[in-house]
Amino acid sequence: MRQYAAIKKNYPDCVLFFRMGDFYEMFFADARTASKTLNIALTSRSGNKGSSEDRVPMCGIPYHALENYLAKMVAGGHKVAICEQVEDPKLAKGVVKRGVTRVVTPGTLTEDYLLDEKKANHLAAVCEDGGTIGLAAAEISTGSFT
Repeated sequence: MRQYAAIKKNYPDCVLFFRMGDFYEMFFADARTASKTLNIALTSRSGNKGSSEDRVPMCGIPYHALENYLAKMVAGGHKVAICEQVEDPKLAKGVVKRGVTRVVTPGTLTEDYLLDEKKANHLAAVCEDGGTIGLAAAEISTGSFT
């Protein structure tokens, strides 16, 4: 839980999908958000003190089903930080090292499976420099750029 808390601290505005073996686990407020958005069971585990009052809300999804659940989170307007195991668990001494490998937001999607194929998928940027304003726009599905 210390490792989770340290990583979550760097991504406070994201739901953290924390890889633990064959599952991505979510804890605390992230678990409540994911449970509601994904319509999955919210459970709990004992916290540091182990008492029944010291329960940590949690939920999880199988790692191989990430794309389906990620699409639902993004459609729900949530930002998701995906935290992977960055070392081989068989070679790890102590806790397996983990790190965020990807952050997915509704405004930065480029993956075909996450884009709505029936709608245009626009992305725009505005830049101002000393009174000069620049605008760039792209339609991600077709690659049209202006």
